[in-house]
Amino acid sequence: MSVAPGALRETAWVFLKIGCTAFGGPAAHVAVMEDELVRRRRWVTREEFLDLLGAANLIPGPNSTELAIHLGHRRAGFRGLVVAGACFILPAALLTLALAWAYVQFGARPRVVALLHGLKPVVFAVVAVALARFARTALKSPALVVVGVAAAVASAWGAHELLVLAAAGALTAAWRARARGAAAIFALPCSGLAAGAASGAAATAAAFSLGALFLYFLEVGAVLFGSGYVLIAFLRSDLVERWGWLTETQLVDAIAAGQVTPGPVFSTATFVGYVLGGLPGAAVATLGIFLPAFAFVAASGPLVPRIRRSRVAGAFLDGVNVASLALVFVVGVRIARPLAHDPTSIVIAAIAAVLLFHFRVSSAWLVLGGALAGLAVRFFD
Repeated sequence: MSVAPGALRETAWVFLKIGCTAFGGPAAHVAVMEDELVRRRRWVTREEFLDLLGAANLIPGPNSTELAIHLGHRRAGFRGLVVAGACFILPAALLTLALAWAYVQFGARPRVVALLHGLKPVVFAVVAVALARFARTALKSPALVVVGVAAAVASAWGAHELLVLAAAGALTAAWRARARGAAAIFALPCSGLAAGAASGAAATAAAFSLGALFLYFLEVGAVLFGSGYVLIAFLRSDLVERWGWLTETQLVDAIAAGQVTPGPVFSTATFVGYVLGGLPGAAVATLGIFLPAFAFVAASGPLVPRIRRSRVAGAFLDGVNVASLALVFVVGVRIARPLAHDPTSIVIAAIAAVLLFHFRVSSAWLVLGGALAGLAVRFFD
């Protein structure tokens, strides 16, 4: 494809600016890109923008990052694909890295502990409101509600996340296709692959190493559908419960860091990587979780819009999306348990939820407010 003079430089500048200023999660990122690249700069038409957004939703990985990569490819070819994604990710990764450094250096001090105490209920509120908003779109039929409930029950009983996602997609495709025999053949390999991935991960990543950290986040980036909030379910299940690399408190603090920084929520991986392995850990975790997005966009860009028009393939995606929400719901319940016994946390969470849901206050401001509330409670206690 022919590239206009200066297009690559313009692509780098635009996505660096968006990466530095786009607070509020994937929906906000999409809105900023639409305003900047459709309305102001006219890189693509609104119809083309929606096509690219649909393509990003059909493949695993961080949706808003993949949309940025698609738009960079449209503007400046393959080099634009790489530059747009890197410039969108870089500000969030660097800011999260700085927060992780400060967390490791000062996290045990009393004032910092109080600050983090105020963050936890805000994180719960952000996750709960995001879940409610996504559920409006994802729960399109009674059948999908049933699939979501089944996925939540399976996850609560300890089923591996990949198995839950694959089975939910296969069952929804079976229902849509009205061909149980064919769908059963389709479901078995999906479930087998997921179970194999789960057992392989458990076998190779039980002992911490930089290689294991990279492979873990590479796997997550390659299979995780839905929003960045689904990442929480994977991290809690594997890094906290299965392998014990992180504590529950460290996970919640990592989520907060991903919320308070602009750009993709997947920058939480940078925080986790630094806590576990310092600067090399942050580098390999960030590279691992974002690398599949570049590969998927480059490989699937021309094909995905056609696949989405398939009745069965679209149904599979619907089932995976609903199961993703179920995983987030189960993790949200677990995060809420220790907060339920603290009246201050309940009040902070309720106020944050109202501000976020009814007044659409940015999650970054809420995280900052929660931190200040934690300090204030300690001061007056």
